[in-house]
Amino acid sequence: MSSKKPSSPSKTPSAKQKLRHFQVGDLAVYPAHGVGKIEAIETRVINGEKLDFYKMKVLENNMLIMIPTRNVESVGLRDVIDKKDISKVYDVMKAKKSSASETQTWNRRYREYMDKIKSGSLYDVAEVFRDLSLLKLQKDLSFGERKLYDTAQVLLVKELSTAKKADEESIITELESFFAIESADSAEN
Repeated sequence: MSSKKPSSPSKTPSAKQKLRHFQVGDLAVYPAHGVGKIEAIETRVINGEKLDFYKMKVLENNMLIMIPTRNVESVGLRDVIDKKDISKVYDVMKAKKSSASETQTWNRRYREYMDKIKSGSLYDVAEVFRDLSLLKLQKDLSFGERKLYDTAQVLLVKELSTAKKADEESIITELESFFAIESADSAEN
């Protein structure tokens, strides 16, 4: 039995947890902000404690984010989706959404969509994009819905284009093609 205990078990990774370590130049995804590049790994003293930080620049808007290396898991910093998993993201967008979101109030839908965007999961972001794309075929989106739609689209396009090493315009065309069929179907009805 070890007499040495971590000072804060919730913040200190156990031996079983494997933290993802990024290197300078690596691409990573930060929830709700998207794909970024690790620009540097810096050590700073905060409240008398030495902490290592990833300095990440978000590709979409050049915003700099400082992420404590020990908090990678808790903030949701992750690798860009693997190219072989892109078809699963596309499957999410092709799936019919549940009608539950249609009966929810806008506030509840908005909170649910924001939670999904903040989750950092590209699959959740794809669900938001799908649901709002389908809603957009039925009616004009409100300002808030449009903002969520744009956010989901930017996050999806940037990560998918990075994973596929493709230009963003071709990704946008692919995404729009999933809903062109729906648009044609709803125009016939």
